[in-house]
Amino acid sequence: MMLFKKSTAECIGTFALVFFGCGAITMASTTTGLLGHAAVCAVFGLVIMVMIFATGHISGAHFNPAVTLAFATIRRFSWRQVPAYIFAQFLGALLGAVAVSACFGSGGALGVTVAADGVDLVTLGALECILTATLMFVITAVATDSRAVGQLAGLAIGSTVAIGALVGGPMTGASMNPARSLGPAFTLDWSEGFFPADQWAYVLFPILGAVAGALLYTFIRCDASDAPEGGDAAGCC
Repeated sequence: MMLFKKSTAECIGTFALVFFGCGAITMASTTTGLLGHAAVCAVFGLVIMVMIFATGHISGAHFNPAVTLAFATIRRFSWRQVPAYIFAQFLGALLGAVAVSACFGSGGALGVTVAADGVDLVTLGALECILTATLMFVITAVATDSRAVGQLAGLAIGSTVAIGALVGGPMTGASMNPARSLGPAFTLDWSEGFFPADQWAYVLFPILGAVAGALLYTFIRCDASDAPEGGDAAGCC
C-alpha cells in the first residue's frame, strides 16, 4: 500500500508537470504575446517547485524516470521500487498530455520535444546530457546531503529546471525527462497520427546525464567530520 501511495504521488506530480508545462507551450503557440519563452520556462520551474513541496515528503518527488534510475544507481533508492515509479511517471505524463489536448487543443504539437533546425544528434545528445546532469547534481545535493539546504529543495530544483529550459529550450526543447517527452509524443501520435523523430534520444541522453550528475556529486561530497578548521566557508575537505 505504501508503494502504491508513493507511485500515486509520482503520477500526480508528473501529470502536473506535463499539464501545466506543455499547456503553457500550447497557449504560447495559440495566443499572441500572452506567453513568451521566459514565461513558459518559469511555468516548468514553478510547477516542479510546488509539486516538490506538496509531495516530496511522500515519494521523494522524482517525477522523472532519469532521476529514479540515477538514485537507484547510487544506491539512494531501491531497485525494487523502480518499475512502479517509472510506470507511474509515464502514466502521469500520458494523462497530462491527454488533458492538454482536451483542454487546449494540439497547438504547439502538445509541447513535444524536438530539435530545432540545424541541431544535429550530437548537439542534442550533448545538451540533454549536460542539462540533465546539472539538474541531477542539484537534486542529489539537496536530497541526500544533510549539509545542503534541504528545506529549499523545491526552489533549488525548480530554478534549475527553469534555467535549463531557458538555455536549452530553443535548441532541443530541454526535456531532461523521458516521461515529459514521451507522454506528449504518444498523445500526438494518437490524436494527429504523427510521432516526432528521435524520441529515443530524449530517453537515452537524459538518463545518461542524470546518472553522471548523481555520480559526480557522490564523488565530491564529504561528511561533516571531514571539515577542516576555518568554519563552513572552508568547505568540508
